[in-house]
Amino acid sequence: MTDDITKGALLTLDLAGTFVFALSGAAAGVRNRLDIFGVLVLSFAAACSGGILRDVLIGVTPPAALTDWRYLTVSVLAGIVTFFRQAIVARLRDPVAIFDAAGLGLFAVAGAQKALAHGLNPVMAALLGMLTGIGGGIVRDVLLVQIASVLRAELYAVAALAGAGIVVANQMLHLPALLGTIGGIGVCVSLRLLSIRRGWRLPVASPTENLD
Repeated sequence: MTDDITKGALLTLDLAGTFVFALSGAAAGVRNRLDIFGVLVLSFAAACSGGILRDVLIGVTPPAALTDWRYLTVSVLAGIVTFFRQAIVARLRDPVAIFDAAGLGLFAVAGAQKALAHGLNPVMAALLGMLTGIGGGIVRDVLLVQIASVLRAELYAVAALAGAGIVVANQMLHLPALLGTIGGIGVCVSLRLLSIRRGWRLPVASPTENLD
């Protein structure tokens, strides 16, 4: 019974993260004036790439996103809503950043929890949670021929790692799983959005002239 509840919670987090990352991908596609097919492709790629990477690395093959119809359905639904109801999405100050931050938090937490459920050690579980969170954004930016946000944005991967780390620490301290879930998502999303608002970022490389 407990295992069924855990699996259900992981699936819920996964689908929620899929939906908000799909919105992020679709909003980026609309912003770049893609046609509806391009928007839907970007929606699915942004939503499912992180989860596919996670499942492959922990040996869950074929990945859930390729075998469970709900992932594709959620991605397509988010893409269609964004494409035909752009005004609703546009009411948010910066829809791409907001949906991306939400997806980052949900996927980082879900990735860490799934890694722990499959017996990975705490350090690797936290790193896999981070990879789950940043994977979709990387693929989205690559398809749009942009430098990936994780390589230049304000505390992107760091925020994902912080959220995943809270989940891992929560389990090591044997605290209620819900506390780790809420705390991990809250810290990741807050850190990401605050870094955007206040311009927090890691030190940036400053190449000198005559580097050759």
